[in-house]
Amino acid sequence: MDWKLSLAGLLIGLLVGMTGMGGGSLMTPLLVLVFGFKPSVAIGTDIVHGAIFKSFGAIQHRRLGHVHLRLTAWMLLGSVPFSFLGVGLGWWLTKRYGAGYEDTAKIILGVALVLCGLGFLVKAYLHTASDDRPFILGPRDKVIAVITGVVGGFVVGLTSVGSGTVFGLVMLIAFPLTAAKIVGTDIFHAAILLAAAGAGHLVAGSVDLRATGWLLIGSVPGVLIGGKFTVKLPDRSLRIVLAATLTHAGVKLVDPPGANAILIGGAVVAVIASLAAFARWFAGRGTPQVAEADTG
Repeated sequence: MDWKLSLAGLLIGLLVGMTGMGGGSLMTPLLVLVFGFKPSVAIGTDIVHGAIFKSFGAIQHRRLGHVHLRLTAWMLLGSVPFSFLGVGLGWWLTKRYGAGYEDTAKIILGVALVLCGLGFLVKAYLHTASDDRPFILGPRDKVIAVITGVVGGFVVGLTSVGSGTVFGLVMLIAFPLTAAKIVGTDIFHAAILLAAAGAGHLVAGSVDLRATGWLLIGSVPGVLIGGKFTVKLPDRSLRIVLAATLTHAGVKLVDPPGANAILIGGAVVAVIASLAAFARWFAGRGTPQVAEADTG
């Protein structure tokens, strides 16, 4: 299984490196559905892996000047303490209900993935600001940042997913940042948040350190290599595919009545939407376009 974990890490690393999107959200369901990890252990292992994995991207984006440090600090004010609360709740439920909590954890994780996938779908149709002038946080902006941190931090601590979707989606909607600044700030914040939540999971004993090591053997070179070969495909098509994948994994974990019909219908819709976005992108390649901000 060891080399297979490294291969999984490599694939996730390449995806994140090439697309700049939250492919890391696929790691927890991959550990559960493919490698048979208990949901509670998969969540803790993914968080510690993500903390180390995303640190490489965080350092790179900080050097490029793509990080809004004040916004990061205000989000961390809410996200770090509430990530501990999420970790603590998961630990208490595991101790209180034992093996019975694993089925509940799987459902919670599945719901979080479905919401994460829908969030990515929304992001696919939102546009970012092209003005790179300094953005000064006002009182309202600080409140939004803290509240976002509270909600996102709790979700990340409890489920390991959402570190890219929740915060990235709010930044797209609420703050006038370029795409590069959103990606950089998102990754920088996620690295710190996951480090804090990972420390909590280490204390709770819900981390498979051996598996984490094997994942990093693949994911670290994967993200570095992927960053050198950025995919030249339409960002919207890639986001739709990723959203469909996350939602598919979530539905598989929850396994509601009629799950197969939901998955087939969702796959058909995703394929049509992705092909439409690709066709629009391909048709527009031959026409002059105004330069847009780098999407990271």
